[in-house]
Amino acid sequence: MAFDFETPLALENARTLKWARYAGRDVIPMWVADMDFRSPPCVIEALQGAVARGHFAYQAEDDAVLSAITTHLEEQYGWRVDPSWIVCLPGLVVGINLAVRASGEPGDPVFCSTPVYPPFLAAPKNSGRPLRTTELKRGETRWEYDFDAVEAVLPGCKTWLLCHPHNPVGRAWDESELARIAALAERHDSVICSDEIHCGLLLAPGARHRPLAFAHPEIAHRTITLMAPSKTFNIPGLGAAFAVIPDAELRRRFQRAAAGIVPHVGQLGLIGMEAALRGAEPWRQALLEVLRRNAAEVEATVAAQPGLAMTPVEATYLAWIDCREWAKDKGIANAQKALEAAGLGLSDGSEFGAPGFVRLNFGCPPTVLREGLKRLATAVIK
Repeated sequence: MAFDFETPLALENARTLKWARYAGRDVIPMWVADMDFRSPPCVIEALQGAVARGHFAYQAEDDAVLSAITTHLEEQYGWRVDPSWIVCLPGLVVGINLAVRASGEPGDPVFCSTPVYPPFLAAPKNSGRPLRTTELKRGETRWEYDFDAVEAVLPGCKTWLLCHPHNPVGRAWDESELARIAALAERHDSVICSDEIHCGLLLAPGARHRPLAFAHPEIAHRTITLMAPSKTFNIPGLGAAFAVIPDAELRRRFQRAAAGIVPHVGQLGLIGMEAALRGAEPWRQALLEVLRRNAAEVEATVAAQPGLAMTPVEATYLAWIDCREWAKDKGIANAQKALEAAGLGLSDGSEFGAPGFVRLNFGCPPTVLREGLKRLATAVIK
């Protein structure tokens, strides 16, 4: 089946978070992490069937949904998961906050490295826990953990918030890095909340994501793995995610933290998640081809601009661009604001703990991307 990733959708008046920010302005939105592609046909068909039925009741998280999840995890990653380990969630950010509450007690420190997805920085404060951070290091070709720095601040941290693959730097952590993360968590008795929402978006042909709890079963009892079809299959508005928590006591703590506060996943979310996990693999493979080409265009454009820098994107559809030299040379106080004034709406790196950077979402039709990159280049050479 052929899928259309070329034709831009009419999204200007769609009232989505991404496009509403710049409604009525000549600004291309490439900030929030959802894609401007039509979702997989199998998902659309399943949702249309539910809507046509016209009965929007509470939906059971039944064996069919759990089977779709467990089958997907085994087929994609070789990970055999007991259905009892799964907790369905109305969103991954909810899971991050629940994980912090489920591991340790109020006052216990939480660790993560920056730059990182903003909810990682907010979740500890939301539950009265101090945050300890270290900075990722940018090498010549990729960002890396500074494990010596991690070792210095990790003692006493009951929670490690891990982004795997990483948003925004686009890393797919390799086996040696996962092994060091696992060893450090074991040594310091930390629970790892592993946000693996971008696990279906490794860009290298043939690359296969390795869930941390599967790659290192010796620490599975201290892991909370968070996944969702939302990024890979472009259905974030359906509000469907899940946690995989092998340890029964940790799972009970997680569920107690949610009790009376976190709603069940809605009917359309469960239907869409099941349809995506069961039937959208051909769509994903076609998507990856588009994202590889888009990533190459972004990397080439950034490399050609004086004062901009980035490392190759290994996973996600997000480019993490260092604008500090450009901003300094041009006397620009805020790169994101300067690019917004030039008609390109990106995410501000300060929200990720890294002022001077911007995040560009290249999950869009090539013609849209090229116009956005043209505006980027024009702004830089002014």
